[in-house]
Amino acid sequence: MSTSSTLDRTLDPVTFEVLKNAFVTSVDLMSEQILRTCYSFVIYSRDFSSALCDARGNTVMQGSQDIAVHVGTLHFQCKAVIEEFGDDINPGDVFAINDPYRGGTHLNDVSFIRPIFADDTLIAFAQNKGHWADVGGSVPGSFDVTATEHFAEGLRITPVRLWHEGRFLADVAKLLVANTRSPEISMGDLHAQAEATGVCERELHRLVDKYGRDTVTAAMQQVQDYVERIVRQRVAALPDGTWTTEDFLDSDPAKPEGLVPIRVTMSIEGDQLSYDLSGSAPAVASFLNCGYGTAFSGIVAGTKTFFPDVPLNSGLYNAITTELGPEGTVVNAGWPHAVTGFCSGPYEKIMNAIFELWSKIVPERAIACSFNLEYLLIGGRDARDPQNPFFMWYDWMAGGWGGRSSKDGSTATAPVFGVGLAVQPCEGQERLTPVLTSEHSIITDSGGPGTHRGGCGLSKGGVLTDCDNTVMSYCCDRARSLTWGIEGGLPSIPHGVWLNRGTPDEQFLGSVFSNVTVQSGDSFERPSAGGGGYGDPLERDPADVVEDVIDGYVSIERAALDYGVVIDAIDPEIDHYVVDDSKTRQLRTSIRKSRRGWLTTDPAEIAERYRNGELDMLDLIRRYGVIVDWGTGELLPTTTTQFRELLQNRAVQHWN
Repeated sequence: MSTSSTLDRTLDPVTFEVLKNAFVTSVDLMSEQILRTCYSFVIYSRDFSSALCDARGNTVMQGSQDIAVHVGTLHFQCKAVIEEFGDDINPGDVFAINDPYRGGTHLNDVSFIRPIFADDTLIAFAQNKGHWADVGGSVPGSFDVTATEHFAEGLRITPVRLWHEGRFLADVAKLLVANTRSPEISMGDLHAQAEATGVCERELHRLVDKYGRDTVTAAMQQVQDYVERIVRQRVAALPDGTWTTEDFLDSDPAKPEGLVPIRVTMSIEGDQLSYDLSGSAPAVASFLNCGYGTAFSGIVAGTKTFFPDVPLNSGLYNAITTELGPEGTVVNAGWPHAVTGFCSGPYEKIMNAIFELWSKIVPERAIACSFNLEYLLIGGRDARDPQNPFFMWYDWMAGGWGGRSSKDGSTATAPVFGVGLAVQPCEGQERLTPVLTSEHSIITDSGGPGTHRGGCGLSKGGVLTDCDNTVMSYCCDRARSLTWGIEGGLPSIPHGVWLNRGTPDEQFLGSVFSNVTVQSGDSFERPSAGGGGYGDPLERDPADVVEDVIDGYVSIERAALDYGVVIDAIDPEIDHYVVDDSKTRQLRTSIRKSRRGWLTTDPAEIAERYRNGELDMLDLIRRYGVIVDWGTGELLPTTTTQFRELLQNRAVQHWN
C-alpha cells in the first residue's frame, strides 16, 4: 500500500473553499444513496452516518446530517482496517467492521469502508455506518440489558474483507448475515451500504480528474488544519480554568440501589482544551457501558454543539486532549464488557455533562439537560403471514430538550444522541409489523419547570395484534437519574414502560429490561421525558405560564405547584384563562419560604404519602426530591440522598 504526499504549499482560497465543500457533498451523496437503497426501516429512519477519510484514516469530512453518536468513531474504525490489512489494501476492496473494542459504537452499527485510489496510489477511504436492526445475540434486536459480556449481544465483526479487487466474497457475506434474524434485510443493507461508498469514490475521482491528485490530497490535509486552527483560536479566547460536573446512570444491577457517577472534568489552558473522565465509576453489570470510541464520541459531539459552524473532521479531534483512565470503567469498559446500551447509558450523560460545563463558560448559549435516548424493541413471529417470518418492531421516540438561557427548550425533538434521526412513521411500522400504535401525543407537565421551561416529552402506546413467540426489550435509563435542570431549574419526569396499564394485569417494567414475554392483545405505553428547566420557575413570566396552559404544555394544577401561578379558567373552549395576580404573589411568596424545607422532609414519610395517593410523582420529584421505585412506591434511600444533593447543586443554590 502506498500513500500520496501532500503539497508543501497552501491552496489558493477559492480552490480550498470549493474542495472543502466538495468533500461535504461527496459524503452527503453517500447519505442520499443509502436512503434510496437500504432495506432496513431503521436505516431508512436515518440511523446511519458517512465519512470521507484520508489515506491515514483521519476524518476529512463527515456529512451535514450525520447522527452525533457516530461522530468521533469513524476514523477509529478506518484506522483499524489499515492496521489489520497493512499493504494488502487494493482498488475494488470493501471492508466491514462493527467491533466496539476497535473504536466502534455497538455491534448493531456496521461500517463498510472502501479504499479510494488515484493513479494506483491510495488517497482516501469512504465509509458508511448503519444500524442493523438485528445482529443476533440472545434477544431480538440484539439489545439484552442483562448481558455483561459481548458474547450475548450478537455478532462481533473484526475488520473483514467483503470485496477483493472488485470480486464479491459471497461466502463471507453469507456468514455474517446468517447470524442475524433477518438475513435478507441484512444482505440488502450490506449491498446498499457498500454501494454508497462507491458513490463517494466516483465523486472523488471526478475531483481528481478536475483538480489533480496532489491538489485534492493537499486539500484533505488543509481542511483538517483549518478546523483545528479555528477551534484553537476560539478556545484561546476563553478564560483558562477547570470545571467539573457529574451525571449518573440509574443503578448497577450487581450493587445495592444508588446512582452510578460519570464524572467529567474540562480544562482550558491557552488554546488547549482537555477532558478527563477517569473519575467515573467502574463498569456496570449490564450493557450500559461505553467503549473508548463512544466515550470519545460523546466528548466530541458535546463540544461540537458549542462550535456549530465548524466543519466536522479530525482537526477538531486534534484540538482536544482526552483522558478516559484505565479500562474497566463505565466510560472505558474494554473487552469483553457488554457495551450495546452505551447509547442510553453513559453516552448522552457525557454529552449533557459537557453541555453543563460549556454553559458556565458561554452562559449566553447555556442549556439544561435533555431527555434520554430510548429504544423499545419487540421481536417475534409475524402471524399475519402464513410463513410466520421474524419481525422486529424497533422504535425510538422524540422528547424534550433542556431550557436555554434565553428561551424554552424544544418539544418533541430527536435526542442529542442523533438530531438527524427521524421519528419512524406509525403507518410504516404497522405495515411491517403486527403492532398498532394507539397513542402518540405530547405529555402535559413533562417539561422541567424553569424561568425557561424544558421542552415537553411524548407518550407513545401500542397494541400487539397477530404475533407468536414474541418478547419485548427496553433500553433507556433516567427512571431515577432524572433529566435535570440548571441555574435553579427543576427536573422532568421518569422514563419507563407500562404493560397493560389500567387492567388487572398492569405491570411497570421499568426503564431497562429484556426478554419479557408478550402476546397478541397486550398493550404497552411509555413516555419520553421532557428537558430540564433553566432558571428559577418562580421567575417565569405568568403570561408565559398561561400560554403553556393554552398549549397543553402545563396543567392549571402544576402551574400553581411548580410556578406559583394561579390561573382561573374563564372559558377553556376558547382558551380564555386569566392570572389571579394577588393570589399568584401570595403563592410565590409562600413557596419561596417553604421549598428549601420540603427538601429536608423525611423521605420515608413522603414515600408513604405517595403510596397512599396523597402525593403524585411530580410532587416527589420537584418538591421533595424523593425517588422511589415507580412501580411499587418503595423508597430508594441512597438514590434519594444523591438526587437531593443534585437538586441542591443545580437548583437550590440559585434560588433567591
